[in-house]
Amino acid sequence: MTHATVLISGASVAGPALAYFLHRDGYDVTVVERAPDLRDSGYAVDFRGAAFDVLDDLGILAEVRRHETKMRGTSLVDEAGTETGMLPAEAFAGELEVPKRELTRILHRITTHDVEYVFNDSISALTQHDSGVAVEFERGAPRTFDLVIGADGVYSKVRQLAFGPHADAVRHLGLSGAGFSTANYLGLDRSGVLQHAPDTAIYAFSASDADRLTVSLSFATPTPALDRCGREEQERALRTAFAGRGWEAPRLLDAMSEADDFYFSSACQVHLDRWSQGRVALLGDAGYCAAPTSGMGTSQALIGARTLARHLAGANGDHTTAFAAYEAELRPYVAENQATGVEGAAMFGGGGR
Repeated sequence: MTHATVLISGASVAGPALAYFLHRDGYDVTVVERAPDLRDSGYAVDFRGAAFDVLDDLGILAEVRRHETKMRGTSLVDEAGTETGMLPAEAFAGELEVPKRELTRILHRITTHDVEYVFNDSISALTQHDSGVAVEFERGAPRTFDLVIGADGVYSKVRQLAFGPHADAVRHLGLSGAGFSTANYLGLDRSGVLQHAPDTAIYAFSASDADRLTVSLSFATPTPALDRCGREEQERALRTAFAGRGWEAPRLLDAMSEADDFYFSSACQVHLDRWSQGRVALLGDAGYCAAPTSGMGTSQALIGARTLARHLAGANGDHTTAFAAYEAELRPYVAENQATGVEGAAMFGGGGR
């Protein structure tokens, strides 16, 4: 018996989770990832609500818990550094927080013997036929799959090829910023500190590595255009935005320029009328990103993966029915998370939309 073949683009969280469930249901799964290896980036991910049921279904809940950062909370301070309030750990860390690299590593380990992983490659073209999807790759030979799933992030290549330009789906929430790490000179111990003004915010915390301080500098921006600029221009925009700011701003700006893990991104959401086109469907941030400011990205990815797999398994090979049921079930949950993402962006200096 020939099993149905599925290509998943993206080897972060949503892709490998879906791969696990699809393989369990009898599919032959291939995961393609443009990075040369597992990504070691990303500071921490958190889990809330039904995501715990998915971790349990994956058989990894106990292992994930062993990597808990055990954050204690976040102090709110003014520009003089005086504490003005306190946010509970759940505000940023959810019900459980772990370093993202650990979750990615675990998901890869539980799938690597049953799923084909192709690193250092990316989809370059998709052509749908009645019986499958012809896929061209940047490096590998062309192949045909029964289904293709885009789990490749906000700027999804699968979405771009099958649904249209990024501009048609990506909505900027009026907020951009940089992340990096430096020495923990603030002496934070599994805790964070947040200082925000109307158009800027500084968030610093120390979690799993007591010697390192993870820093986020965010500021209001009219468009996500800076995402496509080089680091020099991004740093210049940050220095302009934080010019004259007190507290630790000058020192953190200097640390930013010395950081070897500098990362810049904008808070965006993905909104589409449909999450599938023929034999191609979208999962996680690629189809319905709620923005990092929602605190729900990882939970949404895991819940989406299991929901999609469950409907595919229950549709007896009818992908059209499965995709429609997956979307109908998940959309209300996504809408709530996206509303939270807009509110969170405003808290960190964004205008929201």
